[in-house]
Amino acid sequence: MSDQSLELKGSLFPLSVLSCADLSVSSLSWQLKQKLAQAPAFFYQAPIILNLADVEQAPDFHAIKQLFTELKLVLVGVCGASSELKQQAQQAGLAALQLAKDSKTAVTASSNTRQTAVVTSTVNVPMDSKIVEQTVRSGQQVYAKGADLIVKGTVGAGAEVIADGNIHIYGTLRGKAIAGAGGDSTKRIFCYNLQAELVSIAGNYWLSDSLQGDFWGKPACIKLQDDQLVLAELA
Repeated sequence: MSDQSLELKGSLFPLSVLSCADLSVSSLSWQLKQKLAQAPAFFYQAPIILNLADVEQAPDFHAIKQLFTELKLVLVGVCGASSELKQQAQQAGLAALQLAKDSKTAVTASSNTRQTAVVTSTVNVPMDSKIVEQTVRSGQQVYAKGADLIVKGTVGAGAEVIADGNIHIYGTLRGKAIAGAGGDSTKRIFCYNLQAELVSIAGNYWLSDSLQGDFWGKPACIKLQDDQLVLAELA
C-alpha cells in the first residue's frame, strides 16, 4: 500500500521583489536599514526575492543571506539571473525563479516611498468580521486572520491593525493599517479621519508623506487600482 501522508503541490504566494543596483553587503545593509526603519513590523520575516536583472558581477550570496537573517528578512531566492549568477545563487542554497513580465518590484532600495508588491491573484470569498470596541493604543497590534477588521475607536500612533480582509476604522487612523494581508488586492481600508503612518493593501504601501494631500484629516477609502494605491472619498 502506498503512503499517502506526503503530498507536494505547486501553489502561489505573495512575495516582494527587491531590486538594487549595488549589491555589496555594506551598501545593501545601509539602504535596507533605512527602508526597514520606516515600517519595521510590515517587513518582519517578509519573504524576499532578489532581482538580478541589472546585475553583472556576482554578489556574495552567502553574506547577503546572513545580512537578511540579521535584519529579520527571509531571502527565498533570485530572479532575472544569468545562467552563471543562477548557478552561484543555487550553490548558496537559493531558489532560482522567473519573474513574470508584467510583475512590478515591491521593495526598491531608493528614496521613493510608494512601492508596488508582486501579489498573486486571489479568489473573493465571504469573510467573517472581527470587531474591536475600543481604541487600539500605541504598541498594540490587532490581526484579523481570515476576516475583516472593524475598529470602533481610534488607531493610535504606533499601533497596527492588520486584516486578511477589509479594514473599517470609525475613528482616527494615526497608526498603521494593513489590509489584504494574505495577498487579496481587492480589499480596502476605510477610515473617518486619515492621519496614518502607513497604509498597505496586499503588500502595496504608502507612508505618511505620500498620504498628506486632499484627504489628510478627512474620511477616506484606500484601494488598489491598476496596481497602484488610490485615495477616494468615503461615500
